Amino acid sequence: MFKFGYIGVVGKTNAGKSTLVNALVGEKVSIVSPKKQTTRNNIMGILTKDNYQLVFVDTPGLHKSKNRLDKYMMKNVRTAISGVDIILYIVDGTRFNEEENKYIKTLTDTAPTIVGISKVDAGSYEKIYPIIKSLGENKDIKAIIPFSSYKNRNLDEVIKEILKILPEQETKSFEFDEDMYTDKSVRFMTAEIIREKALLLLNEELPHGIAICVTKFDERKNLVFIDVDIICERESHKSIIIGKHGSKIKEIASRARTDIEEMLGKKVMLECFVKVKKNWRDNENEIKNFGYEELN
Repeated sequence: MFKFGYIGVVGKTNAGKSTLVNALVGEKVSIVSPKKQTTRNNIMGILTKDNYQLVFVDTPGLHKSKNRLDKYMMKNVRTAISGVDIILYIVDGTRFNEEENKYIKTLTDTAPTIVGISKVDAGSYEKIYPIIKSLGENKDIKAIIPFSSYKNRNLDEVIKEILKILPEQETKSFEFDEDMYTDKSVRFMTAEIIREKALLLLNEELPHGIAICVTKFDERKNLVFIDVDIICERESHKSIIIGKHGSKIKEIASRARTDIEEMLGKKVMLECFVKVKKNWRDNENEIKNFGYEELN
């Protein structure tokens, strides 16, 4: 017998959703950083075994919308929630509050819901126990699983609980090729890798206002030529991204190149340029141009 299903991975910003999806799939599907709103698109991570295929839909972190881009991101979360077989809600084990519990109760009416408590390696049992107790009052939650993506703790339990819920199929009707681990193109993944390095290296206020546009992707036998524009919203931000004598943008490109070469298995010639598009996050056309078109 076989099993197949879509699992929407939902939670607040920096709850550990992308790190979990990467750990479950065993590949780097989504970029990760300590900055809020790292994930902007719904990204599928595909785990295929002999008798099951699980498609994890990594979603943007839940937050209050401040601009048009935020609204696009939150609409994508709502779309993911309405179209999956199971919701896997991730609670940050270091910063849970009761308002979050109320939101989880609304999810259980939408689809079977499992709650994962992340970052248990960063907190004591005394801190985790009240969260489990509070969540346990909602009898509609199918399972509550404390886990650590970094220490590979209880990740097998997450898979086990998901498989309990999915119905059995007599035929192997998987929707994706068995060697696929994401639905995104290498061009998209390249842009995300560069944005990840920018998130890690730039000041706190800058990352939310940047986008990456791949303008050239020329793949040859053993070499790939890539040009990208790093888009920011202010001239003052441009000089920060470039850095003194170009030091910052060189470091972003150097770190990104290493990851891109590992992903492609080829030598990469990467050129990064910085351009200013004022208030692009509130410009519908610019948002679509940079790949953040909302899902229908």
